[in-house]
Amino acid sequence: MSAGGIPPKIQVRGLCKAFGPKQVLRGLDIEVARGSSLVVIGGSGSGKSVLIKSIIGLVAPDSGSIEIDGEEVTGLSPSERARVTRKFGMLFQGGALFDSLLVWENVAFGLIEAQRMKRAEAKERAIATLAQVGLGPDVGHLRPSELSGGMQKRVSLARAIATRPEIIFFDEPTTGLDPIMGSVIDGLISDCVKKLGATALSITHDMASARRIADHIAMIFEGRIIWHGPIADIDRSGNPYVEQFIHGKADGPIRMQVRA
Repeated sequence: MSAGGIPPKIQVRGLCKAFGPKQVLRGLDIEVARGSSLVVIGGSGSGKSVLIKSIIGLVAPDSGSIEIDGEEVTGLSPSERARVTRKFGMLFQGGALFDSLLVWENVAFGLIEAQRMKRAEAKERAIATLAQVGLGPDVGHLRPSELSGGMQKRVSLARAIATRPEIIFFDEPTTGLDPIMGSVIDGLISDCVKKLGATALSITHDMASARRIADHIAMIFEGRIIWHGPIADIDRSGNPYVEQFIHGKADGPIRMQVRA
């Protein structure tokens, strides 16, 4: 519980999830304060994606607690879950745009399908949101397949913020982008999150990106959070796992599996 008795925006306690014999999350604990940006770092297979999918309801945890605004959300009925997920926006790793829809229709998808906004109003909001990420109204009438990777990522960001969510999840937001475009996207993410006053939870293995968008960093290893602190403290964590990861060293306590 934060100061003044206000709960964290997201609080996860004792989260466990296995897929068959593979235990992915092992009693994970983490919280995200209201209005802050937390970035979870860690290697492939460490449990980052399963953590986000558990919070947004795509994966059912085996045990543990997930609270949004102090409300327990594990075990909610579909209608109750829909009420909670209306608070969420999501930028998926691959963009996940619908090629069968125009760009503005992609951006307006949540407005029309979840919020039942009329198409004309939703289109107006979508065009305005595209402008927020530096794309003109003409782009709204193209197909996603007609856009570059960087433009597709901007459209995905516009869709994530179009519903004016309270919480935004970013899944590897710079994957597939060159370093310059990655920096541009990170700047847009930071600006959009701040303008909305939203809470952000991101997962990445890109330390340059993490440094640009994080207020706080948490590192996940073997299904648990092993370090959590302000971004300013990451270079003096004193944690050998964190040190190895952020500097990309081959030698250290993290042993990467190179053979099946």
